[in-house]
Amino acid sequence: MSTLGGPAGAARVFAAGVSDAVFVRFQALVHREAGIWLSPAKKALLVGRLAKRLRAVGLGSLRDYYELVRADEVERTHMLDCITTNETHFFRDPRLFDFLAGRAYPAWQAEAAAGRRPRRIRAWSAACSTGEEPFSLAMSLLQAFPPGLGWSIDILATDLSTRALEQARRTTWPIAKSAEIPTALLKRFMLRGTGGEAGRMKAGPEIESLVRFARLNLNDETYPALGAFDLVLCRNVLIYFDAATKARVLERLADHLAPGGLLLLGHAESVGGASNRLRTVMPSVYAFGRAPQPATAR
Repeated sequence: MSTLGGPAGAARVFAAGVSDAVFVRFQALVHREAGIWLSPAKKALLVGRLAKRLRAVGLGSLRDYYELVRADEVERTHMLDCITTNETHFFRDPRLFDFLAGRAYPAWQAEAAAGRRPRRIRAWSAACSTGEEPFSLAMSLLQAFPPGLGWSIDILATDLSTRALEQARRTTWPIAKSAEIPTALLKRFMLRGTGGEAGRMKAGPEIESLVRFARLNLNDETYPALGAFDLVLCRNVLIYFDAATKARVLERLADHLAPGGLLLLGHAESVGGASNRLRTVMPSVYAFGRAPQPATAR
């Protein structure tokens, strides 16, 4: 049975008093700043997520808050933090990690053995949220490309949300999340918290040293000089963009893929016809130029 009780119900009641004109202003502002398209059905969601900021700045209406965020860049960042979704998990979609371990990694290893590529892997987690994804990558890559065999690994983790990045930089998570990590990797790479950190786990130094964080808005006209990556993960982000924004973001991501580099999307996302530079390897996996081939025994 549905109810209007609780915070969600209160947000719906409040949203009913927010004019369509005010919502449309936020809709346009959020789209311009972040590329996220809020349908009219998202009015209650917007109101619910911004209610805390209204209390924090001492305002009583979204109309007044809109005037504030339009003029104040710092508060605009707080607003974007509130409306972004930061759900994530370690080793989310194991099928993709199986693909990497079974096809992509052996191909890169074979190319390095043949002298066709350096023993270096660069990866970009383009919507890293609270850090579970880049550290899943770090564990997976370090297992396949050990420094003792001359490999170096560099992982860039970026997100729009400053709040999520602050959490990610702490490299600690609730111990309950350990169930998401394969046992062998958990034992090798994660530390169990003690004392004041009891009930939490922390990334060990082996993987912590591989990941660097930065704030990046995928909707920006240009990205910093990031260089080329062998692997880009941009998962469960494109679903929030309209078609034009999705196409622009995909082209910018393609700009940062090395020849043969891979783009991994969420299970409900696809490139479709948005870029002719990316070709399908398997659902949710796209290659820039040539796709990696499985290594063959000699």
